[in-house]
Amino acid sequence: MEQESEQTQLKVAGAESLPKERSGLRIRGWLIESRNRPILTSRCVEQWEHEIGTSHLPEMVFGESTLILLHLETGIKIHFNALDALKGWKDEALPPVEVPAAAQWKFRSKPFQQVILDYDYTFTTPYCGSETVDPNEAKHRTGAISEGESCSLLWEDCKEKIDLVALASKEPILFYDEVVLYEDELADNGVSLLTVKVRVMPSSWFLLLRFWLRVDGVLMRLRDTRMYCCFGSDGNTKPVVLREICWREATFQELSAKGFPSDSAAYSDPNLISQRLSILLHKTQKLKAPW
Repeated sequence: MEQESEQTQLKVAGAESLPKERSGLRIRGWLIESRNRPILTSRCVEQWEHEIGTSHLPEMVFGESTLILLHLETGIKIHFNALDALKGWKDEALPPVEVPAAAQWKFRSKPFQQVILDYDYTFTTPYCGSETVDPNEAKHRTGAISEGESCSLLWEDCKEKIDLVALASKEPILFYDEVVLYEDELADNGVSLLTVKVRVMPSSWFLLLRFWLRVDGVLMRLRDTRMYCCFGSDGNTKPVVLREICWREATFQELSAKGFPSDSAAYSDPNLISQRLSILLHKTQKLKAPW
């Protein structure tokens, strides 16, 4: 009965589920698909380390897990994956967070050697997603892209805001999923976690890419990327996608000085404490397709 109700909601919204072996749906000219896969094997870890140029990766890397949003008419493809995120971490190369306990951490692959903290062991990434125009889709539908050609997308700063009122409405959720890209417990001294969540309603889709870091007793860091697309009356028109980027962080010392708890146990849920963290970066952008 529940499955029949879900299929009815999809039909009313002009959507259809992907085949059973796939997770996602087609709606208003978009194909939205999530893939949750196991962590990388040791052999794949070595290959990734070589490609990224590092000897350090998070404890758990879900290398084949991804979220894909493809606009079939234009070929616009927005997707999220651990490899690009970790390349962003390597390129940003933040200095390591100073924490006394870290001096005693051990190499996971070489337990008798101490860690040399000359890299960002928190795996903080500036990654906001991967975007391109998929020529295999667009060349046949628009004639704008030739064989083998691919274009990157551009984002322009704007004053428009994501419609939070629309998101708060009681629309049925046609599809929801959360994809974990990588995770590290920082040798039981906190958490480093990169996830992406997507929610699809009859009128729009919304996603949240979140990097969450807590180094117990030292620092919390939250880097959020939200994307929102409101469907037009014609699903084949060029989409309008807004992206909001917000980076926050605070030390435990700063929070304690403001009267907030200094116990790490009070900060297990980033949703509950995000407003307590100082804003370092905040901007809203609109996708500008390369026509």
